[in-house]
Amino acid sequence: MATTTFRVGDVTIHRIVEQEAPFFDPLTFFPSLTKEVLEENRGWMTDGGYLDKQNGELVLCIQAYLIQTKHHNILVDSCVGNHKPRPSRPFWNMMNTDRFEKNLKATGVSPEQIDYVMCTHLHVDHVGWNTKLENGRWVPTFPKAKYVFSDRELAYWTEAEKNDPSAAPWITDSVLPIVAAKREEVVKSDHAFGDLIKLIPTPGHTIDHYSVHLGKPGTDAVITGDMIHSPLQARYPELGMRVDYSSPQAGESRRKLFGHLCDTSTLVCTAHFPSPSSGRITRWGDGFRFVPI
Repeated sequence: MATTTFRVGDVTIHRIVEQEAPFFDPLTFFPSLTKEVLEENRGWMTDGGYLDKQNGELVLCIQAYLIQTKHHNILVDSCVGNHKPRPSRPFWNMMNTDRFEKNLKATGVSPEQIDYVMCTHLHVDHVGWNTKLENGRWVPTFPKAKYVFSDRELAYWTEAEKNDPSAAPWITDSVLPIVAAKREEVVKSDHAFGDLIKLIPTPGHTIDHYSVHLGKPGTDAVITGDMIHSPLQARYPELGMRVDYSSPQAGESRRKLFGHLCDTSTLVCTAHFPSPSSGRITRWGDGFRFVPI
């Protein structure tokens, strides 16, 4: 399923898929996950397409979301990108695929028509298409867009790249060129863009991660970013992911947001769940259940 479109009130949401495949061993991806808990949940995880039937790896989707309001085209996150050296991740290293570009084109929106690129956080698989290689230089892929970074997130990663560029090459080629081109818009992680789009602080996976709320009560949606990676983290909100900045804080963010969204009509659009990736949140014991739509 390449692109799925949702209507939320007067807003249209498109999924822009770059990859969807088994990627990681769940016990490695979630360091505190035990074999016993994994086995207890293997059935529904496999039946739901969240674990690969052959190798048992987590099936993840790498995707962006395009929000279309009456006045703006907003891209939330920008996947891995092409021609980026990522030697520590062979499946992302020097990618050269037109899937992202084709799926964006299928929405009828061109890169030149994007008004905002909202980066929920500055990890490698969320900023890649911020830039493209042009005449040997990294330039903004969306030339007229403002790229929305949270202030603490940008400061943290800029300093990390300055101290050791080899540790964060995606900042070098996908974030700093945006700043150099003066296309950044630096905001607080609770910033509101009018009454239709606002940011929700959901820190923990990174130092100042945000999610995106859109629409009005009764007809609204939340684009989670990496606040959650798998529905297993809905059932067990405290289940941390391997590269979390603070897994306890990430668990608090999940409990807080899902407690607010539980048993409501709010559409939840996840960054990495396999297709259809979007659904609603209900209660499941001491945790929550993700119900795809």
